[in-house]
Amino acid sequence: MNKLHKLLLALLLPVALSGCKESFLDLAPASNTNADNFYNTREDIDLAVNAAYSTLYSVYDPEGPISYTSEMMGDNTTLYIIAGNQTDKFAFKDYNLKTNNTLVYSFWQTFYRAMYNLNIVIEKVDQSSLDASYKDQVKAQMSFLRGLYYFNMVRLWGDVPLVTKPLTVPETYATLRSPQAEVYNQILTDLQFAADKLPQTAVGRATKGAAYTALGEVYLTLKDKTKAAAALMNVYNDSQYGLLSTYASVFGPSVKNTKESIFEIQYVGGGSISNGTFSKYYRTYYPNVNLLGFDGVGMNQISDDLYNEYEPGDPRREASIALGFQNGAVFQSQKYPIKWTDLSGPKVSNTVLANNNFMVYRYADVLLMLSEATEDPQYLNEVRARAGLPLYGTPDYPSALYPSLNLAIEHERRVELAIEFHRWFDLKRTERAVPVLTAKGKNVTPEKLLLPVPDNVRIQNNAITQNPGYN
Repeated sequence: MNKLHKLLLALLLPVALSGCKESFLDLAPASNTNADNFYNTREDIDLAVNAAYSTLYSVYDPEGPISYTSEMMGDNTTLYIIAGNQTDKFAFKDYNLKTNNTLVYSFWQTFYRAMYNLNIVIEKVDQSSLDASYKDQVKAQMSFLRGLYYFNMVRLWGDVPLVTKPLTVPETYATLRSPQAEVYNQILTDLQFAADKLPQTAVGRATKGAAYTALGEVYLTLKDKTKAAAALMNVYNDSQYGLLSTYASVFGPSVKNTKESIFEIQYVGGGSISNGTFSKYYRTYYPNVNLLGFDGVGMNQISDDLYNEYEPGDPRREASIALGFQNGAVFQSQKYPIKWTDLSGPKVSNTVLANNNFMVYRYADVLLMLSEATEDPQYLNEVRARAGLPLYGTPDYPSALYPSLNLAIEHERRVELAIEFHRWFDLKRTERAVPVLTAKGKNVTPEKLLLPVPDNVRIQNNAITQNPGYN
């Protein structure tokens, strides 16, 4: 058995055991023999780190937990025709989630399977005899991912079980939901450690800039604008980051790891369906038709409300949204995202093996968060200047629509970062979700701004509590 096979066995064994319902995490410890024999060399650890980074493909999958919540539960997107479990998928858009929703359960599993991978790498590298600087680098990368994932989880479910080491089955039964404050303390600890230890630059890996950006967003969420600004200024003052000259140049199948990118998930187009790391965003966000040699999935179709949010002459709308598609002699109106279009991607078995990367964080996001943290429009105006639009505070700015800086930032984030998994989290952070979404016909209440804890989790451990509004 070669090293890669041993790694996969050690990391996938808990998934294979999940059907036994032995713990609320739907995970069980990997075979001690396999794990202890594997994590002995730097080569072993490097393979495990790569496997841990691969969890990004699930967490930020175009039909994954962040896409469904940040876009479908906001006002940017809708669904028309989509493959799969229609009821469970439409429930996100309609705020009609049930405790037995299959997607919510799969999202819970996605995060905790990822946590197992991260925690075992941290534990094993810490126990190894490798040099201290290498161990710190590995732990910093895993800590960044763990902090980022728990930040997403606490925003999705509120209190969540806080797991920072591989658990035995008895330990999982004793690990209940931790208060949000405790989870946030762990997030801050992980991200600060990452910011202290990570390198300044690293393509396809976490860096100081990524950690400081995540810290800035966490502090904004915690209403600590002073610390948010301090974290984000570390990125602003780093000369390696900046806006590209045009918005259209930010996206494309050959546009990768530019100065605007702060943390970017790497994809490689082509290959094969079974073992390639091709990008799925293009196909998933294309309408549910087969007109280009692949079957579109129809996820995250653009709402008229988002389309109408753009100001006249804003080039970002044309770079982000298509008005429809040509079906023979008929043009079918149906707005959909085009940031991840790859017309040259090979078509294989009704899919397209696209080459587009996905940016979790980019520099424009930092600028807009800085204006939020400092209450200074100068950073927002850098984003608007790139788009060629009137600056906030000048006579031509549409102040009748956005009369305050907070509303100006809300508007700017929506159009600048459209379909990049921010909108719903932004509205929650600024406590605008209920009034904004209710005014647009969403059946939303404060309780529905958290997902239900899945039934299967509570069946496996009945000491796990449910979120209010779902009992």
